[in-house]
Amino acid sequence: MNTASPIERAGGVAAGRNSGSAFGNLVWAVATSDDKTLDLKGQISASFAKLERILARLKTDKRYLLSVNVLLSNLDDKQEFDIEWKNWVGENPNHWPQRACVGATLSSGTLIEISVVAAKVE
Repeated sequence: MNTASPIERAGGVAAGRNSGSAFGNLVWAVATSDDKTLDLKGQISASFAKLERILARLKTDKRYLLSVNVLLSNLDDKQEFDIEWKNWVGENPNHWPQRACVGATLSSGTLIEISVVAAKVE
């Protein structure tokens, strides 16, 4: 008999994939802006807001982030992202996750994609 916790899933907007999943005390989530006409700052803000909604749906929040991978369509935008990141992640170093930021080829109009792993504290 399988005694493992069931997998929870947060639906996404594209067929064949979800925006988030949870298993046990771990949560995985990914976000991009739904509005590809926004500038970088707008897409960052929209992505953070989406992550917060997904994490909440899976019963956690950004205070429990463990790992974050940031994909930028233009790595030259990293300094601008870092400003928004510091405002979003907050000043408490006990809430700061490990983070990587890389340049990547993203889908048309997408300037940023953020993928996270968080703990679920019940």
